[in-house]
Amino acid sequence: MKRKRVLFVAEAVTLAQVVRLRVLAGSLDPALYEVHFASSTFDPLVFDGTNFTRWHIASLSPAEVERAVARGSRIYSAPTLSAYVDAELGLFGRVQPDLVVGDLRWSLAVSAPHAGVPLASLINAYWSPFALRDGFPMPDHPVLRLLDETTAERYFPRALPWVFRLFAQPLNVVRRRYGLPPLVDLLELLTYGDYTVYPDVAELTPLAGAPASHVFLGPVLWSAAVPCGALEHLGRQRPLVYVTLGSSGHLAALEKVLAGLENLDVDVLLATAGRAAPRNLPANVQAADFVPGEEAARRASLVVCNGGSTTGYQALAAGKPVLGIAFNFDQHLAMQAIERYGAGVRLRATTLAPGQVRNAATHMLASHGFAARAEKLRDCFATYDYRRAFADLVAAAC
Repeated sequence: MKRKRVLFVAEAVTLAQVVRLRVLAGSLDPALYEVHFASSTFDPLVFDGTNFTRWHIASLSPAEVERAVARGSRIYSAPTLSAYVDAELGLFGRVQPDLVVGDLRWSLAVSAPHAGVPLASLINAYWSPFALRDGFPMPDHPVLRLLDETTAERYFPRALPWVFRLFAQPLNVVRRRYGLPPLVDLLELLTYGDYTVYPDVAELTPLAGAPASHVFLGPVLWSAAVPCGALEHLGRQRPLVYVTLGSSGHLAALEKVLAGLENLDVDVLLATAGRAAPRNLPANVQAADFVPGEEAARRASLVVCNGGSTTGYQALAAGKPVLGIAFNFDQHLAMQAIERYGAGVRLRATTLAPGQVRNAATHMLASHGFAARAEKLRDCFATYDYRRAFADLVAAAC
């Protein structure tokens, strides 16, 4: 029997978008599927040991995206998305995929329907237009430098529908060129596809009224396969706090995080994700570029991260509460869900003070409630099998 071809297309602007697809691609039975993977980067730390057919495809650089997020401006222009579509159509012609799976690759909402290729879009459920939520949290927008936080948050809900439509406009320009109808807003754009695939659990990010093509996989976790000698001795005499702001956290907040933990009776393991570590680390901090995150979370009593689902879900899968230092919209949305469940606390990155970190960490370590809620989510996570759910979806789509 001829194997079906599944093409994964990552928008490699953060590590999360690459590793989630890499994990899903690696879960498919090679006897049934010929796996192709397109990305602008193929980091050996992520791709060593894989036998995917690799294709290079352009993405904006992480630095470009970081600048746009910091300005609160649109990430993509119509010319950029049009170039993406051209590249994807050319790739489809070479690969002839039976299914395309994308993660934050907006242009697939043009190239896939134009080429008649089924599309599965991977996106967290807190972005879904069907998500049950009490409003949207305000990200760390430059307007906070002009207005106090209370005033900004009061007017934010009024502006948000316009902002969501504004962000979708460049893609709609390209969709019109290909004879496709416009998408309503950013939420419809992010969840566009023949299948919408959520690497989440419904208990943490519930939906209402979503069609059957919207599928919960459960958490899709990845951990760097690197040794970490510090884990052999840290956390034996006193609690271990695992700290990482990942590849997309607000780096300027890191020194304040470490200063807030400095005088606590804890060991701190810092993973920099390859970014520059602060000079003159506190005496209770040991740092490494990468650590085996799942093991670090299991050994920790508290995980401090950027609040996004990558490390946040890694912590919850180990039953550990999350102190989220959130900056961008995605991180605030993820932490909103975790905080609402009672398994974490959200702090704002750009206005962070060491005292906030110290107080939050002290409270979370002393209170059993956060750990109990995190442990409940750990048990919930264990009832999901993303491999089986994804295999069933791919079999139905192909």
